[in-house]
Amino acid sequence: MDDVTILHNPRCSKSRETLALLEQRGIRPRIVEYLVEPPSAAELARIIDLLGIGPRELMRRNEAEYAALGLDDPALGREALIDAMHQHPRLIERPIVLANGKAAIGRPPEAVLAIL
Repeated sequence: MDDVTILHNPRCSKSRETLALLEQRGIRPRIVEYLVEPPSAAELARIIDLLGIGPRELMRRNEAEYAALGLDDPALGREALIDAMHQHPRLIERPIVLANGKAAIGRPPEAVLAIL
């Protein structure tokens, strides 16, 4: 399968499991270590739209940055939340697989199979 991308954190067990699941199916995705190469705000907005969720649903709310930046403030809009994820990529839920014009979060890893 062509044009499969995984936003990957090699230190995350779910991310490693999702990558292994893809590779077991003969898929060699483009691997983006998003902590090293954060997605742009525009790319994050596109991913959120593809997932059909709001920005907070893509955020790891237990990360220290979430509380430190006051991201639980309901007054914060979509753009502010997306910018926070771009500036602090640890806040981005992982892994995210993009394929066939769709996106899926690999929690559980098998969730990504629906878009392949």
